[in-house]
Amino acid sequence: MSVRDEFDAWAADGRDKGMEERHWHTAKHALARMPIEPGDTVLDLGCGSGYAGRALRETKDAGRVYGLDGSPAMARNARSYTDDSDVAFAVGDFDDLPFAADSIDHIWSMEAFYYARDPGHTLEEVARILAPGGTFYCAVNYYEENVHSHAWQEHIDIEMTRWSRAEYREAFREAGLHVAEQDSIPDREIEIPPAEAFPTEEWDSREAMVERYRTYGTLLTVGVAP
Repeated sequence: MSVRDEFDAWAADGRDKGMEERHWHTAKHALARMPIEPGDTVLDLGCGSGYAGRALRETKDAGRVYGLDGSPAMARNARSYTDDSDVAFAVGDFDDLPFAADSIDHIWSMEAFYYARDPGHTLEEVARILAPGGTFYCAVNYYEENVHSHAWQEHIDIEMTRWSRAEYREAFREAGLHVAEQDSIPDREIEIPPAEAFPTEEWDSREAMVERYRTYGTLLTVGVAP
């Protein structure tokens, strides 16, 4: 199944809003760190419902915001969630980003990067379109150290790339991006039941659930264009 088919189906089922709700727990903390100045141009790569771009317009006074997604249905839904004329949505491929060189000040991507067919080339595209000094904030929950995410591939037909923290840093550098920081952002909003409530349908122990949400959380890697 293609990325387009998979996420068109998710959009039709309303799962874009579900993703927004879950991702917001940690995304809001990473978005708050982005050094966006009024009027900056921002790209949300794999935008889903478009929540990140809307938030950056509202809280950071970003200028033009573009949301790009491989799913036409996701892009249509995202467009319907805002009437802001400075927010635009497009359908596009991570392997060939439809933007001119040095044209984007900052790029955000949450839980989308690992769907890229060729993630190394996607990073080269990111480096190409970023203006000098521009940043790429890449947030993922599916990564090597987060052992609780490894089974996710079994539930989706799209091939996913599972890199380690070190592999993210190396790939960013190979693409020409300086690695400014890498951090794990805990999800403190997921409620964790007391020990006597375990095992549950999804968790064998409370310790495993604490590890997943409070220790591993979301991996954020920040790259800066030279």
